[in-house]
Amino acid sequence: MVSILFHDARKLDVDGEVDEFWMIANGDTITATGSGRHPDVDDGTTRVDVAGRRLVPGFIDLHGHGGGGHSYDGDANEIREGIAAHRAHGTTRTVVSLVTNPLDDLRRSLSTVADLCSEDPTILGSHLEGPFLSEARKGAHNPDHLRPPSAYELEELLGASRGTLRQLTIAPELAGAFEAIDVLVEASVVVAIGHSEADFDLAREAFDRGARILTHAFNAMEGIHHRAPGPVVAAFEDDRVTLELVLDGHHVHPDVARMAFHSAPGRIALVTDAMAAAGTSVDGGEYRVGSLDVTVRDGLAVLAGTTTIAGSTLTQDAALRLAVSRAGIPARDAVAALTSTPAKALGLDHRLGRLRAGFAADAVILDHDLSVAAVWANGSPV
Repeated sequence: MVSILFHDARKLDVDGEVDEFWMIANGDTITATGSGRHPDVDDGTTRVDVAGRRLVPGFIDLHGHGGGGHSYDGDANEIREGIAAHRAHGTTRTVVSLVTNPLDDLRRSLSTVADLCSEDPTILGSHLEGPFLSEARKGAHNPDHLRPPSAYELEELLGASRGTLRQLTIAPELAGAFEAIDVLVEASVVVAIGHSEADFDLAREAFDRGARILTHAFNAMEGIHHRAPGPVVAAFEDDRVTLELVLDGHHVHPDVARMAFHSAPGRIALVTDAMAAAGTSVDGGEYRVGSLDVTVRDGLAVLAGTTTIAGSTLTQDAALRLAVSRAGIPARDAVAALTSTPAKALGLDHRLGRLRAGFAADAVILDHDLSVAAVWANGSPV
C-alpha cells in the first residue's frame, strides 16, 4: 500500500481554509490530517511538498460527454481516453453522460460503462441525458430517438447498467414521467429534470415526487419571468435540489451564475457538459455528439449549421477560474461546487468532496492562478 504525506499546504474545501496543512493518505484513503508540524513518517512514505499552494479535493463532474478528442458514446477505450483528458484538469471522479440514441445503443453503452466501473472506482457510473426529453427543448439531441418513458424500457436500461446508472434526466411533462420517477427513485437512481417545458408548478411537483437535480440550469428550459418564475426558481426554493451549472462563458452569463450561487447556497454543482473537443489543444474542428454533427469555433460547440449550443469545451479547472475571476464567487464556494456539492447530490458525501480522514485520497494542487499543478485520484498520481 502506497503512503503519501502532503505537507506545507493551504487546504481549501467546503470546511474552510487551513494554512500549514498536512495530510497522510494510505492507499485510496486519507488517514490523517492536521496543521503545523507534520508527524514523522517512515522512509517508504512519498513526501509531497505543496510549497504553500492550495490543496483542494479532486473535482467531481456529474455531467460530461467526452474530452481529449474522444466521446463517451464510443467504446471502452474512447471513454477511458476522454476521462483521462479531464483527469489532467483535476476531475478525479466522473459520471459518464450519454446523449439520446436508439435504445439498443444506450443499453450497449450502459453495459460498457458498467464494465469500466468494475475496473476503475473513479468512474462513478452513467447518466442518461435522454431519450426521455421534450422535443421542443431537445437542444443537441436527435429528435428521431426521443420518446416518452415506459416502465418496461426503464427496467431494460436499469438491467443493462447493472446497478451503475447514477442519474437520469427526464422532462416531467411527458406521459408516464411521474411513474418513471417512482421507478428510478426505487432503484436509487438520482432523477434530474431538464430539456423540458415544465413550468414552476410542474417542476415543484417533480421535486416533490423525488427529482433532485436540475440539469444545466437555465439551458433547455423556461427562463425566469416576473409572472412565470419557471423551473429555476422552483429549484432555488427547494433545499433538496441541486442545480447543475455550465460555467464556460457561453451557457450562462457570469452575473447570472453569481445570482444562482446566492439564491441556492451550497446547492450549485459546476459541471462541464463537455463534448469531445474539451481538453484538446485545437480550438476548432468538426465533431459528433451522438448522431449529430457539431462544429467548434473559438471554444464554442454548436450543432452544424445552427446556433444551438451542443455541449461545451469546458474543463473543471477552467470553470473554477471563471467562477472566481468573472462571477466573483468566493474560492471556498467555487471549490465546493466542484467537490462536496456534487458528492452530496450523488449521496457520496460520506466519502468524496473533502480533505478529511476517511475520505477518498483525491487531491489537486492549484497554483496561485488556480491552474492545476498536480492531481491524485484514488491515491495515485495522475
